[in-house]
Amino acid sequence: MSQFKALTLQSKGLLRVISTDCGVSNPFSIFEIKQGLQHPQIIQFKAIWDTGASSSAISQKVVQALGLIPTGWGFSDTASGRTKVQKYGVNIILPNGVGFRCVEVSCNNMKVDVLIGMDIISQGDFCMTNKNGNTCVTFQTPASHSYDFVKEIENYKKAHENLLKHGNKKCPCGSGLNWDKCHGKK
Repeated sequence: MSQFKALTLQSKGLLRVISTDCGVSNPFSIFEIKQGLQHPQIIQFKAIWDTGASSSAISQKVVQALGLIPTGWGFSDTASGRTKVQKYGVNIILPNGVGFRCVEVSCNNMKVDVLIGMDIISQGDFCMTNKNGNTCVTFQTPASHSYDFVKEIENYKKAHENLLKHGNKKCPCGSGLNWDKCHGKK
């Protein structure tokens, strides 16, 4: 079984808000499962992904539904300013079994149930594209690639220039193949 988990969200037209289903449970570690303890109840909520939020947050509705006990106090910086908030530990389960154990979240006064912040997003590969007016958001954890669109464009330009320069000439690598069938092959 692969260690990688992924999810994809596609939208016809421009996607203005990244929203997914999100399961939340009391914190529970893999070690507790191995000891034969049963995973606590997972309750489904709606989540919004926010790359501008440094950490994830939950609403009072989530706290009450799960009967969460605070682990301490902290501060949350929002558009409204800095506020003192209670902290909780939870497990977060996103679509396709993309899960995170023992995530420290704050309880914020917000209209959404769960806010997925950079503490989770940065644990994987996150990509949002818009092609032909349609949006695709995909996320994989753990990260497996190092994406650099600038480098991709430079490599494409270099390959295109070499194709124009070498055309159907023999590849300089000595393979005996034409350049466009060897190192010039996309």
